[in-house]
Amino acid sequence: MSTRTGGPASRRAGAPALVVLARTAEVLASPAADERTLADWERSRLARARVPARRDDVLAARLLLRWCAARVTGSPAAEVELRQHCPDCDRAGHGRPFLRAHPWLGVSASHAEGLVAAAVGHGRVGVDVEPYDRVPPDPELMRRRFPALSPGHHPPASDDLTLWVRAEARFKAGDAAQPVHSWHDTSRAARAAVSCAGPWRLAEASDLAPLRRLNCAVEVTSG
Repeated sequence: MSTRTGGPASRRAGAPALVVLARTAEVLASPAADERTLADWERSRLARARVPARRDDVLAARLLLRWCAARVTGSPAAEVELRQHCPDCDRAGHGRPFLRAHPWLGVSASHAEGLVAAAVGHGRVGVDVEPYDRVPPDPELMRRRFPALSPGHHPPASDDLTLWVRAEARFKAGDAAQPVHSWHDTSRAARAAVSCAGPWRLAEASDLAPLRRLNCAVEVTSG
């Protein structure tokens, strides 16, 4: 189960990872949803998006991740410096995201067809979200892509879509042995998962200043 705790987010190791799930439209409805707060390289990626809905999803995920990082670090969202680097090709602009000023914090974001999720916490963190009606890949394909999809690594009653979001969350965290937690957001018709080493909590409406007028609380079914 997720851990729900009130008060300001702690910077100490072992503090719960902050996780938020929302609709793209909810994020973009916030007065703080200004793409000018993104870095130049992020805006360049947005400019290459040809499908308006996908562009909105990417923008919302980037903004939500910044707001979560600002909540955890205590920094203004406009001062949060997100970067990405790929160790395979040694190039910036893609790969696992990180906070330059807070290398001990893990950050992760996900977007899918009008849904976005973000997570920030100590150590490696990965988050994934999918709509209920998303058709997951063939189970054999999933097993080839994610060898960790084997007995003992997921709840025995999990359906293929839940297995998919759990595997994606672990993949984004970069640790196949790390705990993963999945849940259903019935109000948004979404399934999501987060992978983190320690406790975690779903944001309430008052946790993120840009979303205080939005309902970010969800009905959770962990497993």
